[in-house]
Amino acid sequence: MVLGRAKRRSGGATAADTLSLYYASDVHGSDLCWRKFLGAGRFYGVQALIMGGDLSGKAIVPIEFDDAGAFTTTFIGETRAGTTREELDELVSAIRFNGMYPWLASREEIARLREDDAARAALFEETLLAELRGWVELADERMAGYGIDVYVMPGNDDPWSCDAVLEAAVHVQACDDRVVRVGPHEMISCGCSNPTPWRTPRELDEDGLYARIRALADQLDDPATAIFNLHVPPYDSGLDTANEVNPDLTLRYVGGQPHPIPVGSQAVRQIIEEFQPLLALHGHIHESRGEVRIGRTLAINTGSEYNSGHIHGAVVTLAGSDVHKYQFVVG
Repeated sequence: MVLGRAKRRSGGATAADTLSLYYASDVHGSDLCWRKFLGAGRFYGVQALIMGGDLSGKAIVPIEFDDAGAFTTTFIGETRAGTTREELDELVSAIRFNGMYPWLASREEIARLREDDAARAALFEETLLAELRGWVELADERMAGYGIDVYVMPGNDDPWSCDAVLEAAVHVQACDDRVVRVGPHEMISCGCSNPTPWRTPRELDEDGLYARIRALADQLDDPATAIFNLHVPPYDSGLDTANEVNPDLTLRYVGGQPHPIPVGSQAVRQIIEEFQPLLALHGHIHESRGEVRIGRTLAINTGSEYNSGHIHGAVVTLAGSDVHKYQFVVG
């Protein structure tokens, strides 16, 4: 499905100057979306895959399991129970499909964890890190053989412990808070966001976010041909529209309707306006898929519907100092 395409330009770039990439973000623990992300490399025939953050799932779903093999849980408001391996596998698959982590335990273990916030938090982090290690190992194994580069950074929802897992990769390149080369192009990456109502692990005020990204941008040899991989989109760009929430995280209604507002980063917008990179890649706001020009910079937010099993991405071809073409895709 084509939602937007940059004007094709001829001349100037050689084959060595041309880069094709696939970008996606915000898979939030969906094993299916991660596998589709990796599969996009060969499907679209690109040279590089870029994952823009928010790798972690949202919750653990405890499944009560007894010695007789019976199990029960409450999942998405519905009680699920069974006694066969096939029924359990179906439930586990459904939980993972929705970007959550199944946890099989006894009734006593589940009750103990409900009363222990620290133990519950430790289990969640341990579980998501184990899942992330599996994802990285899969990417290392498959993509090295295909000769497709993979760049991955955490997002604001991801705990800082994710960094060590990414750093330990063999083929996957951890790219957060550094300058890397993607083909002939320099790329800077920042997974932090401006403050959100959810108080996620990687949030900075606008001044702090500006300083962090500016320190990266100042290292670039040629900002005009660079890629800015910034998790949060620029403020009031059309890529950052989300419904306003109240302090208790319920939706705010105006005139009986949800109230959409811009929630992106002013720092990110300022950096893009100042440095005018060739391409800016964003995620974070799932419902704001689209593209916009900020000066000469093409800025893209691919959006996310991870809990539907669909991955939203963009295939972009860069030719020298031009965006040759781009296409939004859903898989």
